[in-house]
Order: sequence, then C-alpha cells, then structure tokens
Amino acid sequence: MSDTFKLNPELDLVFERTTQLTAKQIWDGWTKPEILKKWFCPLPWKVTDCRIDLRPGGEFYNVMEGPNGEKAINQGCYLEVVDQRRLVWTGMMTKGFRPQAVPPGGFHFVAQILIAPAGSNTHYRAIVSHAEPASRIQHEKMGFQEGWGMAFEQLIALNPK
Repeated sequence: MSDTFKLNPELDLVFERTTQLTAKQIWDGWTKPEILKKWFCPLPWKVTDCRIDLRPGGEFYNVMEGPNGEKAINQGCYLEVVDQRRLVWTGMMTKGFRPQAVPPGGFHFVAQILIAPAGSNTHYRAIVSHAEPASRIQHEKMGFQEGWGMAFEQLIALNPK
C-alpha cells in the first residue's frame, strides 16, 4: 500500500521517530493486546479492552477510558499485515471488511504503521490519512502529535535498554 502512497498534506498526518526499540518490540506493541493495553493512549487514559485478529479483514478493537469515566470505542479492520514492517488498518470497516457508519462528531481514517531499519536503530512512521481536510484538521486539533508522541514514549518505557 505505502509503496505507491503519496502524502497529501491536506489529508494526512504523520508521526515519526527513530528509536532504539527493535522492530519486534514495536510490532509486538501494536499486535499483542496485553502489550497494546499498556501504552496505546496517553495517561491518564487507559485501554481497558482490546481484541486483535492479525490478518487482512481481521478485527482491531479497543476501548479507551478516561479518568472521569469517558469511553472511546474504536473498531476497525486490518487491510495489510507485513510482519515487523507494515500494519495498515481503518475504522471505515469492521472485521470481515464490513462497512461502518461514522460516529456522531467523529471521523474515520486509514492508518499505516511503517517500521524500517535505521542503522542500529529503528525508524517508526505512522501515517494517518483522512477523507477530507476537515477531518485531518479536527484530528490535528485533538492533539495528534502530542498524543501519539506521549503514547509512543509509553511504549519505549515498556522496553528499557
């Protein structure tokens, strides 16, 4: 998917870091529910439920809960799975490639997680693509960079060197 993918600054948000984490540590963080629940959303929010069926058409599901009892349910479908290299999913569909409606006040996106060697380190890149500029702007204003950055730092903290 990303081999021919061209970034569109009006629709896409990008978060990237070069890290000492290994490709396997990043991959496991994204693909093992027991690990994902420990880092996926910035504290004080937490993931209280997670299901992962790691295959194209498989389910990516999690429930995030805020400190005041707020809940955000995320249901999605994997589009592409390349072990320790690329993970692509969307909330536009649920398991089995079934379409789903946009929640009130929400938006859908397609996310690509790209993992690549970078010398003795690993390059991590998340591309989040939106259908229209307003959704990208809404996601950015929600604190996309800060939130993804805080969450990624939590993943790093789970894997001290």
